[in-house]
Amino acid sequence: MLGQGRRVALTLVSLLLLLWHEATTIEVPQDPKIQQDLKQPPTIVKQSVKDYIVDPRDNIIIECEAKGNPVPTFTWRRNGKFFNIGKDPRVTMRKRSGTLEIGFRSGGRPEDYEGEYQCFAENDLGIALSNKILLRVSKAPLWPKEVLEPVLVTEGSPLVLTCNPPPGLPPPFTFWMNSGMTPIPQDKRVSMGVNGDLYFSNVMAQDAHTDYSCNARFLFTHTIQQKNPFTLKVQTSRKVAETTPTFLSPSGTESSKMVLRDEKLLLECIAAGLPTPTIKWFKKGGDLPGRKVKFENFNKTLKIVSVSEEDAGSYVCMANNRLGSIRHTIFVEVKAAPYWLDKPTDLVLAPDENGRLVCRANGNPKPTIQWLVNGQLIESSPPNPSRQVLGDTIIFRSVQMGSSAVYQCNASNQHGYLLANAFVSVLDLPPRMLGPKNQLIKVIENNRTFLDCPFFGSPLPELRWFKNGQGSGLDGGQYRVYINGTLEIKRARVEDEGTYTCVASNILGTAENQVRLEVKEPTRIVRAPEHESAVRGSTVLFNCKVKSDPSLPVTVTWTKDDKVLHLGWRLKKDDESLTITNVHEGDEGTYTCTAKSEIDQDSASARLTVLDRPDPPMDLDLSDLLARSVRLTWIPGNDHRSSIKEFLVQFEEDRWEPGRWQNLSTYPGDLNSVILQLAPFVNYQFRVIAINSVGQSQPSRPSPRYRTSGAAPDAIPKDLRGWGSMKDNMEITWEPLLDLERNGPDLQYDVWWRRKDTGEEWNNVTTEGTKHVVHPTNTYVPYEVKIRARNEFGPGPESNLVIGYSGEDKPTDAPTDLRVSKVESTKVNIHWKSVDPDSVLGEFKEYRLYYWRESSMVPGLVVDKEKKTRGFYSTTSEPSAVLTDLVPYSKYKMFMVVANNRFESPPSNTVELNTKEGVPDTPRFFRINRRNLDTLYLEWDKPLEPNGILIGYQLKYLTVNGSRVGRPHLETFFPNATDFTLRLPDRSTRYKFFLSALTQVGAGEVYAVESPHFANEENFIDTTDLVELTDTSLASPFTPTPPPLVTVPPTTLPPTTISTSTSTAPPTTTSSTTTTTITTTTEATTITTAATTTTTAPVRVTTRRTDQNVLVVPGREIWNLTVEPNSNYANVTWKHNFPAGSSEFVLEFTLDSDKTVKIVPVKQQPPIRVADLIAGAKYHLKVYSHELNNISKNVTFKTAYIDQVDIATQGWFIGLMCAIALIILILLIVCFIKRSRGGKYPVRDKKDLPLDSVDQKDPEGSFDYHSDEDNKPLQGSQTSLDGNVKESDDSLVDYGEGGDGQFNEDGSFIGQYTVKKDKDETEGNESSEATSPVNAIYSLA
Repeated sequence: MLGQGRRVALTLVSLLLLLWHEATTIEVPQDPKIQQDLKQPPTIVKQSVKDYIVDPRDNIIIECEAKGNPVPTFTWRRNGKFFNIGKDPRVTMRKRSGTLEIGFRSGGRPEDYEGEYQCFAENDLGIALSNKILLRVSKAPLWPKEVLEPVLVTEGSPLVLTCNPPPGLPPPFTFWMNSGMTPIPQDKRVSMGVNGDLYFSNVMAQDAHTDYSCNARFLFTHTIQQKNPFTLKVQTSRKVAETTPTFLSPSGTESSKMVLRDEKLLLECIAAGLPTPTIKWFKKGGDLPGRKVKFENFNKTLKIVSVSEEDAGSYVCMANNRLGSIRHTIFVEVKAAPYWLDKPTDLVLAPDENGRLVCRANGNPKPTIQWLVNGQLIESSPPNPSRQVLGDTIIFRSVQMGSSAVYQCNASNQHGYLLANAFVSVLDLPPRMLGPKNQLIKVIENNRTFLDCPFFGSPLPELRWFKNGQGSGLDGGQYRVYINGTLEIKRARVEDEGTYTCVASNILGTAENQVRLEVKEPTRIVRAPEHESAVRGSTVLFNCKVKSDPSLPVTVTWTKDDKVLHLGWRLKKDDESLTITNVHEGDEGTYTCTAKSEIDQDSASARLTVLDRPDPPMDLDLSDLLARSVRLTWIPGNDHRSSIKEFLVQFEEDRWEPGRWQNLSTYPGDLNSVILQLAPFVNYQFRVIAINSVGQSQPSRPSPRYRTSGAAPDAIPKDLRGWGSMKDNMEITWEPLLDLERNGPDLQYDVWWRRKDTGEEWNNVTTEGTKHVVHPTNTYVPYEVKIRARNEFGPGPESNLVIGYSGEDKPTDAPTDLRVSKVESTKVNIHWKSVDPDSVLGEFKEYRLYYWRESSMVPGLVVDKEKKTRGFYSTTSEPSAVLTDLVPYSKYKMFMVVANNRFESPPSNTVELNTKEGVPDTPRFFRINRRNLDTLYLEWDKPLEPNGILIGYQLKYLTVNGSRVGRPHLETFFPNATDFTLRLPDRSTRYKFFLSALTQVGAGEVYAVESPHFANEENFIDTTDLVELTDTSLASPFTPTPPPLVTVPPTTLPPTTISTSTSTAPPTTTSSTTTTTITTTTEATTITTAATTTTTAPVRVTTRRTDQNVLVVPGREIWNLTVEPNSNYANVTWKHNFPAGSSEFVLEFTLDSDKTVKIVPVKQQPPIRVADLIAGAKYHLKVYSHELNNISKNVTFKTAYIDQVDIATQGWFIGLMCAIALIILILLIVCFIKRSRGGKYPVRDKKDLPLDSVDQKDPEGSFDYHSDEDNKPLQGSQTSLDGNVKESDDSLVDYGEGGDGQFNEDGSFIGQYTVKKDKDETEGNESSEATSPVNAIYSLA
């Protein structure tokens, strides 16, 4: 009945624990300010191990460290009794610590201090205990002296040499060695057991030694002790009997082993027998734990490192040889010292809160749980109504201030114990904010965001959040408040920016903190790198363009295969890309671009694959050997990541061209065995070349040679022809067979010929050459010819018939009645009568006209009389033709002949004609010189070909302003005029000029130039411009042609439309009225420019419709135009995305007062400094591209105003100068008086040189009071006033202190009034300047 009531009580207690509501434990933050003010019971933080073995040669240190507030004090117990440290002079305790130090310098034995120690740390709130530390001194006892008799054993018998090392602390490590200090060889037959004994499964004759010695190494003392050696004698016999296995260790068939949990288990089975038995291990009722089990000592030892309960059981070792087997069972029992299931932890509670301490441990056998408070058994401690002990749990209800203490839980069984300290601290503390004040948090838009507000207080405060100091607390919806005070914003938006306030409050007060939130745009890689496959040695570009919040600085880094990429001359990066030049295989990998700001980052990766030529094929083999074919097989080499497209098979033969490799055939890249078609009578060897997208591999090693048998020729000689080298012969020629077409030795050719259509017999000849001459023949007679090849194996096939001709002769008849009609300026019609075809005496080729320019009808013009020819093919009786490309206003002569392949006929009659007058060529040159700001000087020269009588020149010009043109003007000149001066109404006006020469027929080709920039535009290097296309309203009505130019080497560009620029620029847009089109080739454009000078270079001009002028280049723009104005100049900067060197920009300044426009063309990149502006004036600036003038940017600025005052006209300045002049005059008079009283002394040769004026004026008329002249000596002086004094004969220079006095010829003394180099500057001033008139003068300047 009593037992039943007890079970009911336990059930009610368990139910009470399940239903009892426990307050949340307060976690004390590690904030230094909190820790400093917080009262806390002691906690042991460091202590020595429970089983503490020390080295007797060292001082003993027993550690015990604890923390708490107030700082704990320490006491010790030894063997359960108070240990009075103060009475033992060898024992000291470290300051602010409980660690003991026991020293033996003054004597004493460490063994006297062996025992069980326990540390107590105490402060006002409780006492914490350390473990019981068992201190033992390491021992290394000597081996007992013993005399070992020789061991006599019969060969084949088992043997155990015992070690029995002395019992050291800790136990020593044993091993066997011989007298040579080398280990005894161990194997399956001979090995050392766990106990240190040396086991022989069977003794052999070679085991007989006199120096089997067991050694013991003691770890603490680092000493090795050696046992007296065993002498082993082996009795041998002729025949050694084999024996079945028996166990040397352990004995019997069963044994048991107890091991503690987490320790190491060693099971050993050593067997005797002959032959040597092998050992195998099993576990009854299951498999061996494969991951934990290791077999050592030649399978004789089973080892489990960390034993657990499931490792218990029966282990069987079996020893067997060919005579039988034997088994031994080891029963393993696993016990356990106590180990924690639920270790008690510190408990911090506020007044009137509840809590509990739990102490759960397990072991085998089950440990007992014992509670202590402040080092006393809880049963004997003062009663506490708020505390209830229920087995392994202590429950606290409504704790009050003053009930803080340290509780100890001791779990123990027969194999060990566990001791844990856990304090209960009761706190009351008003709320405190632990985070930094007014923190700024930057987050990325649309990201999940956390605003931290760490706080502390006891009781635990309640926390609320507010935004911008308004409204109710933030919780729910977009916001979530965590128990630790953190505010979560699920998706940050721009409107979430602001100041957030967190307020913590409990019954003792409130505290608050603020966090300012800024929402930023994310950092994104908008142009990521892409996978690249690059050929070895080429250049690779990886893009990485980043877009981020303008207020966040971003750094871009590159890694390769997740490792930092080291940049160098081959690897270069800029803001938007990574460039790798001269790529090699080591560059292959994954490249990652990481753009990182202070709050986020983005990354993108791309793989670089390096392609290379393939490796050569290997292991060439020949098979299927036939007369005209063979099979070639090979193994392809590495393709280096670019698949092989084809294989090229080459051959070499050693008869005709030894050593020369020739292409035989190509095969697809997926084949590695092909049949080769061969020629007869050739000794072949082959090699193979692999080809991929990168290129060809190196050739493979040659194959073995293969010789084909001979045969009659298969080929017919090519290019058979008959022709006459003379009028009475015919040469029959042909191409010889190739070496590989011979098919055998003794190659010859059979040649046949006969006259065509005569029915006569064939004539034939056999020859080894490649030509046969038939002689004599009639002139130009047709023949039938054929040929075949032959060798010693027989003749080859015959060729087809070929028609040949004998030789030609000179034509006998000449063309007659040569005449002309319709004579114009550049062409004329010609007529003649043909000749009899039989008189040509050969193949008719053409009628050949010879003509030349006899003279020009322009007086004084010298012409080139070189003869030219023109051929006409006609079979009519009275042919006619048109002769073109004549020079106007010239006298020509001509005659005609008829021609066959070798000869011309006699000439026809000679005809003379005069071409009509035409329009002139362009002037020889046309230049513009700007000799001053107000005029332009134009000069030109006459055309090279006037093509008639010049009657004058016409000059058209108009103003240009960017894309706008003014009204055209026209000037005419007499034929002898070669210059013209134009006065400019505005210095900034620019003009385009169009000049052409005139004859009675009309105006010639137009020569166009543009006026250069005005001379005072600084920072511009361009003074020569190419001219844009002439507008149709301004151009000459005649088709212009290019003037004669001396061109520089052309620059090739893609076909495009080019505007006024001397640079070879990419395509840009021109103005709406003019453009220059240059198309000299279909694939490239050649621009011809002259050197940069102060005159305008000649330029070609062509006419085009205005609707062809627009060239749109998308994506080009100008931005960030800024001006930094000064008084009369301004620094202009802008940004653009035009390609470097591709565009000329124009700066257009408009003066606001009178709308005057100033144009400044520039070719260099900004910034640009523009001079000659008006101080205090307002300007409107427009910057645009010269070619793409529709792309522009505007800004307005005002220059600084200068209130200039001429200092030379100020009264105070004039008075000051007069006073200085008067003082100088007085000082000069004093100087000369002193010199006249100085006695006789040598005078400088240059003493009469005049002094330089001190108050020199600068070119602008203002005085310079601090010029460099202040520190220069007077003219003619040899002494520098800066302290570098030279020896001088002038007494003025050598007056002063220091140095020895000197006397001149009449005995007068000359002192030294100047300062030596080693004098201090201050001392020099005191000693010299007062007495030196020169110094006095300069001191006033």
